[in-house]
Amino acid sequence: MESSDEEDEVFDASDIIAELPCEEGNTSVSQQPDYIPPPAEVTVLHVGDQTVSLSFAPSGSSVRCKLHIDYTSETHRDSVITEDDDFADVKGLNPGTEYKFSIKRITESGNQSEATSVSVFTEPAPPVLITVSNIRSDSLSLQWEPPAGEVESFIVLCSIEGETVQELTTDANSVTFSSLRPGVCYSISVSAQLKTGTTSKPATTAVKTKTDLESLLEDIGLKQHGTEKLSLSKLLEIDEKTITDTPLKCKSDIPWYFLKKLMMVNVTARKVKCSSICESNCEDESGTTEVDFDDLFNSSNTDDMINPLDIITALFLCSDGFVQQEMALKMSMCQFSVPLLLPNCDTKQCTLMLWAMRDIVKKYRPQYLLESKGFIEERIVHSELPMVSFVRLGECSLSKSQILNKLLSSSEQNHDAFVHRDMECGDSPRKISNGLTEITWYLPCGNTNMDIFVEPVAIANIHGDISSFEAQYSFLCQTSAAVFVFFDHLDPECEILTNQNHKAQIFLVGNHQSKHFSLDALKKIAMKLGLKKTNILIKTKQTNDADFVQCLRKTVSDVVENSKMKMPIEQMVNIAHELGILVDEDSPECQAGKKNADTITAEIEDMLKYKEAQLPLQGQIWKDLTCLEKEEFRLRKVGSENIEQYKSNLQEQREQLRKKQNSYDMSSAMSCFINAISSQGAERRYFLKWMRMNLDNVSRIKLSGLRKLYKEKCKDSENKEEIKEIDRQLSNSSLGTEHFFREMGQIYEASLSLPETYQSRQQLQHLPKLCAQLLLDGFPLELVDGDASNIPLRWVSDVLSQLNDSASSKNKILVVTVLGVQSTGKSTLLNNMFGVQFAVSSGRCTRGAFMLLIKVNEDVKTVLNCDFMVIIDTEGLKSPELAQLDNSHEHDNELATLVVGLSDITIINVAMENSTEMKDILQIVVHAFLRMKEVGKKPKCQFVHQNVSDVSAHEKNLRDRKLLLQQLNEMTQAAAKMEKKDENKSFTDVMEYSADTGNCYVPGLWNGNPPMAPVNAGYSEAVYELKKNIIQQLGKCQSSANNILEFREWMTSLLNAVKHENFIFSFRNSLVADAYIRLCTEFNKWEREFKKEMYTWVTNQETRIKNFGTVAENPDISDMTEFLSQLKSEAVTVLCQGEKKILDKLKEYFKQTEGHVYLVEGYREEFSNSAKSLRRELERSISNQLTAAADIRRGMTELDQIKENHTKEIEKAVCALIEECRQKKVQMTDRELDKEFDKMWSQTLKKLSVSKQKATDVFTSVSHCLRANLSHKGSHACELMSTTNLRDCGLKPFKYTADGLSEKFVQTIRSLFSLTDLVKARQSLAESIIAACNNSVDEKLKRQTNYHDTYIQEILHIIDERLQTDRNVGTDIEFEVSLKQHICGSAAREFQKMNEEFLHVNDTHTCLNQNKDKFQEDFKDLFNERDQCQKKAEEFTNKCLKPAVEEFVNRSLGLDIIDEMLTKQQFSTRMSFQYSILLDLLSKGNFKNYLDYINSYEDYVKSWILDQIVECFSDGVTIEGFVDKRHLSIINNIDGAIKEAETKKNGNLKTFVEDICKELSDKLVISQEALCALMVLNNADTEPFAHSLKGCLKELEHTLREEFKENDIQTKLTQLHVKPQAELFNRVIGCGKQCPFCNVPCEAGGKGHSEHFASLHRPQGFGNWRSSSGEKLVTDICSSLVNSDIGFSCNETKKKLHPYKRYKEIFSDWGIPPDVSLDASDYWKYVMKTYHHDFAKAYKAEKADIPSSWRNITETQAKESIQKSFNTK
Repeated sequence: MESSDEEDEVFDASDIIAELPCEEGNTSVSQQPDYIPPPAEVTVLHVGDQTVSLSFAPSGSSVRCKLHIDYTSETHRDSVITEDDDFADVKGLNPGTEYKFSIKRITESGNQSEATSVSVFTEPAPPVLITVSNIRSDSLSLQWEPPAGEVESFIVLCSIEGETVQELTTDANSVTFSSLRPGVCYSISVSAQLKTGTTSKPATTAVKTKTDLESLLEDIGLKQHGTEKLSLSKLLEIDEKTITDTPLKCKSDIPWYFLKKLMMVNVTARKVKCSSICESNCEDESGTTEVDFDDLFNSSNTDDMINPLDIITALFLCSDGFVQQEMALKMSMCQFSVPLLLPNCDTKQCTLMLWAMRDIVKKYRPQYLLESKGFIEERIVHSELPMVSFVRLGECSLSKSQILNKLLSSSEQNHDAFVHRDMECGDSPRKISNGLTEITWYLPCGNTNMDIFVEPVAIANIHGDISSFEAQYSFLCQTSAAVFVFFDHLDPECEILTNQNHKAQIFLVGNHQSKHFSLDALKKIAMKLGLKKTNILIKTKQTNDADFVQCLRKTVSDVVENSKMKMPIEQMVNIAHELGILVDEDSPECQAGKKNADTITAEIEDMLKYKEAQLPLQGQIWKDLTCLEKEEFRLRKVGSENIEQYKSNLQEQREQLRKKQNSYDMSSAMSCFINAISSQGAERRYFLKWMRMNLDNVSRIKLSGLRKLYKEKCKDSENKEEIKEIDRQLSNSSLGTEHFFREMGQIYEASLSLPETYQSRQQLQHLPKLCAQLLLDGFPLELVDGDASNIPLRWVSDVLSQLNDSASSKNKILVVTVLGVQSTGKSTLLNNMFGVQFAVSSGRCTRGAFMLLIKVNEDVKTVLNCDFMVIIDTEGLKSPELAQLDNSHEHDNELATLVVGLSDITIINVAMENSTEMKDILQIVVHAFLRMKEVGKKPKCQFVHQNVSDVSAHEKNLRDRKLLLQQLNEMTQAAAKMEKKDENKSFTDVMEYSADTGNCYVPGLWNGNPPMAPVNAGYSEAVYELKKNIIQQLGKCQSSANNILEFREWMTSLLNAVKHENFIFSFRNSLVADAYIRLCTEFNKWEREFKKEMYTWVTNQETRIKNFGTVAENPDISDMTEFLSQLKSEAVTVLCQGEKKILDKLKEYFKQTEGHVYLVEGYREEFSNSAKSLRRELERSISNQLTAAADIRRGMTELDQIKENHTKEIEKAVCALIEECRQKKVQMTDRELDKEFDKMWSQTLKKLSVSKQKATDVFTSVSHCLRANLSHKGSHACELMSTTNLRDCGLKPFKYTADGLSEKFVQTIRSLFSLTDLVKARQSLAESIIAACNNSVDEKLKRQTNYHDTYIQEILHIIDERLQTDRNVGTDIEFEVSLKQHICGSAAREFQKMNEEFLHVNDTHTCLNQNKDKFQEDFKDLFNERDQCQKKAEEFTNKCLKPAVEEFVNRSLGLDIIDEMLTKQQFSTRMSFQYSILLDLLSKGNFKNYLDYINSYEDYVKSWILDQIVECFSDGVTIEGFVDKRHLSIINNIDGAIKEAETKKNGNLKTFVEDICKELSDKLVISQEALCALMVLNNADTEPFAHSLKGCLKELEHTLREEFKENDIQTKLTQLHVKPQAELFNRVIGCGKQCPFCNVPCEAGGKGHSEHFASLHRPQGFGNWRSSSGEKLVTDICSSLVNSDIGFSCNETKKKLHPYKRYKEIFSDWGIPPDVSLDASDYWKYVMKTYHHDFAKAYKAEKADIPSSWRNITETQAKESIQKSFNTK
């Protein structure tokens, strides 16, 4: 204890335990000299938790002593010595522990007394680390750490403001307090107690119990939303819970389960019992045979269950106003009662839920409208209905809510509007919902046999005792027509009934059977209230429930029919304020939104006039713009007018309309609207909701009046014009927020036609971002304007761009759309499936198409691989409003195509009962799906059959499903025929569809007769299954989801395509283009790898052939024919492997899900064919190369043998001469030696038999090849050949004339060409082919080899290919024969020279004389016995290695240059090449370049490619790097070969050199002649030769590098075996086909494509086309013409006019889609308008009439147009 307490707590040793020693029988101790008395009278002065203070009586001895104290406990032992003999202070003890002290006195001499003992408990320490857990509204738990020591128990006190509430004693270190009050702050103290009863100081803490609300929110997992309110976007998120059927496992699942069911309008939503509770109540006790009868009466534990009213109350308290409104709406649809007054048990206040009920719209038919069959439709908060309220006073044995349910339900069908005690979990104690006042409505349908009440009535119901909820009761008394008070016992002094300001009639409802019922009390209260007998209803024993309800129903009916107290809920606000009741609409954001909305809508009187005044831009102007846009694409009214001029006029009209739009000032309504949606957060959302409700209200009133007027006018058949006008007004009287957004879009689009610097344009640039934010907030965006049937493309595109920016990387979307007949519940289906809010108001069918964004939760992203789901709701097909229009079918087709094209899965609403209507719908849908298949997209579809409720529907409708599939197949065939795609025979050809899994049967929406019918639970469940199935199908999509920008691109492409009449031929899409470019790029890489691999292979084989039969290559096969056959067989194997590799890569490429590869699936076969075609082409080329190389090698083998024999003869003669000279034994001078050598040389040559090789008659060989080539052309071709000798051909430039043409043919070609034009066309073609063949001849001549027949065969192959490619020129056999004779004659002449030159170079006599000087020097060296090692090493290096190395580098360098050029973007694909060359032309701005490009395309391209190569390698650094790399590689190989030869140590120089050659045989072709000459007269030793050779090798590397630097890049290119410019040209020229109308080259990838296309067509005037009426160059562009009815004529049309629109019938292998946009051809329009004078002068024609709109096109616009056309960013 502390010192302050010492006086109060002094312990006597005898009071504790004192053991003093004494002799037996003695009462005192004898004093002896050595005796030390023990301590006596031990007193415990102080006990603390760690200290004990002891005092002792004086010993009375004069001897000075110390005290020795030993102290022990069960766990602690120690001792202490003190100098003082009468006091001791022991420290460091353990708290709450019993210590035994043993005290002795000790003298200085060491003598000690006997011990005195005393036992003491140290004071216990208080508990530590008190923690509070499991804090509930009525309980809490404590835990603490026990203090050290021997604590027996703990005393725990719970108190409020010093007053103890509960006291608990426990031996554990935890305790739980229960029966506490919610929301109260308690003080908790914990003390430790020893077995002696001593207690420690208390440890205290304070804790506040949770309120009932806090406790419940924590239980059900809504704690977070107590402050952070649940939002609609969060509620609508697609997460795992929304698509799984996992049963309720815990309380935290309950609210989400309820919301999930409620959002789908499922009437089972209030069944919220957890499965764990159900299982515990239904445990299987079959294991025991004994029945515990006592247990039968034990009720289940309701503490674990939550009352549905608590769930509803909690969710309303935790949600923002928009979720509350949605919940109230869905509850109303389920015919659940909705909160009128929402209590908050924490604040003891309640809120009038006016805003929550604002969106509830009801339709009903009161009695006075029975005859007219009219109905009332209005918001329920505006309805002036009598309200009848039901309350409870005190305890009541009657279930008020259950009686109300019976009151409102017919005997045939009971429905629980109110939660009652006998419902699932309804008997669970309410924790937070007491005081909840709910409201529901009974609305008559107009059938007196069915209606319970013939007039509408509101029914209110308070849950709980009104004595606790006076505010709610007072509110009902002042707003109700009648209040029915249920009671068991009435207190006569009860003031709540008597003191109220009653505006309502009071009815007392009692249960006479209750034991608490008091008739006297009832009389007293009745007298105080002045009640009549009719105001008192008593349920007696004789009255059953049905009779009692009937009696109550009659009373209520009387009240309703006679009451004048009718107060709309909206007017109850003032009463609520007077009573201190909060109103949910009082929030500042709600009021600000209402004020803004009212400002706009208050001005609406006449709907049509309002729209014209306030929303002028979307009226007739917008419709006219739409018509103009479609006409610009369809050109239906062009007539005989020039198309481009017509289009220009349309553009001018469009610009005028935009100017007209810009002339309007922004209306006051639109200014207010834009300002209001510019506000932030909740205020903006409130504004839009108020706007929607206000506009609906106005439209509803207007429509109601028009319908009434329409009905009256229809009675008289003479009012046709008036009826028509009313009908128009009915169609145009719709006004919603979409009209304001539409106007905003038009304002924005109109502003874009203004210059960028205009302030009025800049001020509107933020609008798309505003709309994008609204999309993210869950508001729908109008995609298709239903009135104009058009998409404001720029507006929607910019909104989507902003949406993409806002979403950042989380921008992947999947799209679900719905199609079907009007008014079949499409919007309702989507609303119930996804919980969204598409407009479904009466008389307001969806017009156009709306998109809405739903966020995908993280837990489902892995399944769907997307961030958002886009839901698109569309207007109904076969709309009655549109049926009378001529283009209604076209409109439906466009809409269906658009939404199917945008969707990943399309829901199709069909009605089995109306086969005609269904057939029409299916035809529209099949057209849409067929179109999608053809453009590369294959969406999924799901057929939904509504109003099919039979459980056996799936089985019973098997026949119907088969019929449906049959009809789909018929529709597919019909649609395919119309779309010219006859290969599609069945619906499954168009898309994946299963008759079993692709159909869903949905029961009717209402369970009964509206307006009192709840939503059918079967409908909700079927829709839920449909939702799961849709998400499952989306999860299985093989293709990846689009991002928002890709969706935008699809939308743009689809819209542009549907504006054309022929969708499939007009569809162009940058995503498809992107995918196609990627495929082309990849295929080009594979193709390049294959060609490179084959080039390397054939080069190696050519090297082997050239080395065949030499020391370098000595194969097992000695026969060249056999060797060639082996190589060709090997070539086929390698080619097949290469082809397979490409096909495998192609297959793998199409397996990937990224990159939209599915969009180019249709091109797979074409690229596969290209691979096969490439293999065949390479096979032919390689076979020719190998054959030529082998034949040339055969000829060289004979020559090499002759040269070798002659060299050996010379060697013998030289050796003999040396011997002869040495025998003279005279020192000879070099002059003398030279004289002797010349003499010997002349004599030896005379002896050699030098026979000259005979020259080949190349003309004869070529003639044979030409005859073989023309043999299949018929006898006429042979006759033509016979008339002219080939030797006389090709001497003069080729000139084509029309002399040989028949008159009939001349007449035929006049349809397209004039005779002059034909001659020019054929002359141009001939010159082009001649140039290509001359290039091939030049290439062969540079090889400096002998002639071979494969050379002329290759040239004939070139001619045939070109003639086949340019069939549109209309060649004939005379032209073909004359051209081939000319080319072959010229080539034969060159090849003859080549052969003669080859024979001259390889003449043995010439070769020997060339080596005379070398032999002479070797002779002198040998005679003088000089060392030849260095000299021979240099000779071997310069004569053998250097030429071979140069040849090796020239064979390889071309590949390196090509690879480098292919890294440039312009050579990646043909489209990239075309873009680059057009951009280059534009930047240079040179007319001559354009003229050459158009008229000499191939020559210009070749020149341009060469310029690109020269520009790339002009610095020399790059190409020198390639050369150095090749040099280093081969020099290292040579060095390695020398070292390898050295290791063999043959000692023979000849063998040494041969070993080097063998090592290099697969890379170098070493001249046999030079090698043979090297080995003659050679006395060099191997080792010094090898040493010298290595030095020469280093010098060779340096020499080669320096020599290479001396030449410019163009000279270097001529020396290469593979010409980079030629290879690149072949790569980019593709198939070589040109557009039959404008001659633009084909850009399709691969050579196996079945259809040619070009990204950008040009005016036909560039091709010298002139107007039919004169010499003017025409401006028509074929990509415009193909969309018109204008005709063309040519050979193929047999001179008859044929519509451009049907050009495919003539040129089936060309695809010429209409311009992707109106500015797509701006590039060529710009060129034409800039240079039309120059072109006219060059063509000797009159200049073209340039359309006025072309004159405004700038160079920037021209550049942008090719970027767009070639899909280049």
